[in-house]
Amino acid sequence: MTYLSKLSPGQKGVIVGFTDDNPMARRLFELGIQPGRSVVHVRNAPLNDPIEVQVGANCLTLRREDASIVTVEVDN
Repeated sequence: MTYLSKLSPGQKGVIVGFTDDNPMARRLFELGIQPGRSVVHVRNAPLNDPIEVQVGANCLTLRREDASIVTVEVDN
């Protein structure tokens, strides 16, 4: 298990949950980052922040700080 911010571009995984319950975790949940959903790290911005992820059919751009509260089980 790792954090969404630690995935490399092209890596896939399944969202496990959040490290803590704060307003950003609730906001990410509302955006579709929910336990059990598959996630793909699409690409990094030129300075590695923010990152683009795909959750289902949606593409989201997240700050690494926000992605670091999402725990992910990496697909092999």
